[in-house]
Amino acid sequence: MTQQVKKKWLGFLLLVLSICAVFSTPFQDFASLPDEIRLFQGSIEQLRLSMPVTGSIAASNPNVVDINGTSGTEASIDFSSPVTINSKQSGETELQLKVGNVPIKTVKVNVLDEFKVYPGGQSIGVQLQTAGVLVVGHHLVDTGSEKISPGELAKIRVGDMILKINGMFINDIEEVGKLVKEAGEKNQTLTLLVARGEEKLEVQLTPVHDAKEKAYRMGLYIRDSAAGVGTLTFYDPKSKRYGALGHVISDIDTGKPIVVGDGHVVQSRVTSIEKGMNGAPGEKFAIFQNEKEKLGNITKNTPFGIFGKMDKYPDNNLVNEPLPIALTEQVEEGPAQILTVVDGQKVEKFDIEIVNVIQQRFPATKGMIIKVTDPRLLEKTGGIVQGMSGSPIIQKGRLVGAVTHVFVNDPTSGYGLFIEWMLQDAGIDIYDQKKLKAG
Repeated sequence: MTQQVKKKWLGFLLLVLSICAVFSTPFQDFASLPDEIRLFQGSIEQLRLSMPVTGSIAASNPNVVDINGTSGTEASIDFSSPVTINSKQSGETELQLKVGNVPIKTVKVNVLDEFKVYPGGQSIGVQLQTAGVLVVGHHLVDTGSEKISPGELAKIRVGDMILKINGMFINDIEEVGKLVKEAGEKNQTLTLLVARGEEKLEVQLTPVHDAKEKAYRMGLYIRDSAAGVGTLTFYDPKSKRYGALGHVISDIDTGKPIVVGDGHVVQSRVTSIEKGMNGAPGEKFAIFQNEKEKLGNITKNTPFGIFGKMDKYPDNNLVNEPLPIALTEQVEEGPAQILTVVDGQKVEKFDIEIVNVIQQRFPATKGMIIKVTDPRLLEKTGGIVQGMSGSPIIQKGRLVGAVTHVFVNDPTSGYGLFIEWMLQDAGIDIYDQKKLKAG
């Protein structure tokens, strides 16, 4: 065998060994080690290396964590066994893994103060007042000589929000009607401040007289409010903030998110349920209960739900004590439960399975795929139905997220979002005064 052939065989052998090493369990475990670990005070995290060597881990701040139950700045460990990290107090530290005197990995650890909220599950009614009036359509005004839409001529689009007329903030349709009437009678042009997405622009609109209705019109269909039902997700007794729905409220005609001007949540009672089927999601039918007694206000409407403040946790609850929350990386595939109402105002617990967890470093709405497994809920609803959005998801005694969407072609399954992102949108800082950031 020539020297050149030997080199080729040696290179091939090294390539095979490298491939085997890359796909080996120890290499995969080591490659999956995070650069940063977040955990709550009093909780435990395990690192798995599966490496048949001994080494050590040094903690830069031993007051924050200990290793395998041993206090001190450095601990000798067997990398073939799981390494247990016990959180002792809130703060930050760095763990340096060594084999001999050679550093092989540095992991940052953030220990947060434990955070608890009441899980919801209650059916709530939602009353929203828009910030201005929303344009949902155009219509032609019959002046007697022609049919025109002044709004369309002014290039106002469906989905635009009229914020001001002649410099005055607009809160409801009645105010618009008065200004239109006054301008029409005086043959004057109105100056409208319109919000179109992030853009704001001024347009000129001259009302015309409707010959049949004997009134002045803009040729626009407008809306100033919205109402519906959903499910409360959480309530924080310290800040009195809450979150619900798990998705944005959009206008039914335009599909545009509603910009909140004012709003309230009230109690609601489920009267019946239309069972979901493949291709046709079901729906909860509910009526507002004690409409004059407001549970709380609505200050934000975001892709993660509606948020505001409540004076107290609603009485018709299932869980009487706050539960700890889970960070996004602590949510696991496996059994879980949801809290929701399917009859009247009674909150019940139903079994589900978290079949897939989508790791997210930044807020996004679809964090997990869930499947209803509870025979009672499947019999009653067919799975996830409209109005169930916002139902809290509980896993191993922790609030991990909320139901958000159903799969149209499989009503037994749908998406859930992580509770961490909802708390952020509610304006609740779970990372404490040290300003620890999400990993």
